[in-house]
Amino acid sequence: MRKLLTVCLGNYCRSPFAQIALAHRGGPDMRVRSAGLIGKWQDQPANESMVKAARRLGHDLTGHRGQQITLDMLDWADAVLAMDASVLDTVRAICTQANEPKLALYLGNRDVPDPMGQDDAAFNDCAVLIEAGTALHVGRPSQ
Repeated sequence: MRKLLTVCLGNYCRSPFAQIALAHRGGPDMRVRSAGLIGKWQDQPANESMVKAARRLGHDLTGHRGQQITLDMLDWADAVLAMDASVLDTVRAICTQANEPKLALYLGNRDVPDPMGQDDAAFNDCAVLIEAGTALHVGRPSQ
């Protein structure tokens, strides 16, 4: 079983959506968790605009509650996927040497733009980009 951890700044928009998109595509052979670097949205639901964007793509984000990243989460994961280079740099600074090889950008060589403070169209574009990015981590579509 493969275990992925998606990480963004607040676990409020990008990483929660990546979590459900990867879990859906990966099916029962994959476990996916998400976390944020800051605890501002700890135990809070996902951003409403991202919930709507997720719904348009057939995913339900209503059960999400924000979590701040922990060293236990990093240890748990087989791969830690940061939504942007800034998040990746911060995770690198807090992780152990053993976890360093697990770290990567979600889209491989580019950032997933943060839609915070923008309109619903930016959230939709972000969700579509994250959904397309699942192909980088899961070789087969969900059943």
